[in-house]
Amino acid sequence: MVRGKTQMRRIENNTSRQVTFSKRRNGLLKKAFELSVLCDAEVALIIFSPRGKLFEFASSSMQQTIERYRRRTKDNETNKPIEQNLQHLKTESANMLKTLEDLEISRRKLLGENLGSCTLEELQEIEQQLQKSVSIIRARKTQIFRDQIEQLKEKVNLLGFYNVLN
Repeated sequence: MVRGKTQMRRIENNTSRQVTFSKRRNGLLKKAFELSVLCDAEVALIIFSPRGKLFEFASSSMQQTIERYRRRTKDNETNKPIEQNLQHLKTESANMLKTLEDLEISRRKLLGENLGSCTLEELQEIEQQLQKSVSIIRARKTQIFRDQIEQLKEKVNLLGFYNVLN
């Protein structure tokens, strides 16, 4: 006689549920024991009944197996962010290298080096950048000169004031 397929849903009858729990618990404990013996695997099984009663099986020490599990999951948790961070850093590093190469090419062009491959538009763009840079540099120099002139005028005024007193 063939058993029918059991639907995976909660058994409503309390007695039937308890009988099924006991049989399946014993079958699960037996399978855990067989797995540990046949495959020399370290197995730990913890079952709590609906009433809170504890059933357990351990092929070695339950505490040692739980500690081993905790160490393993802790290692995996710490390795995941490291691997993700490493991948992010690799991507960021590749982007920075590309940016660095582009900046080096741009610097060389601004210094007038390696212009042989430049189109007319690129050369005009470089010229405009250089003119803009010269303009900014001249404005800064002018500001520094004005500041120095003001300082010198103040010194002259102070010296003139001291000369009048003496």
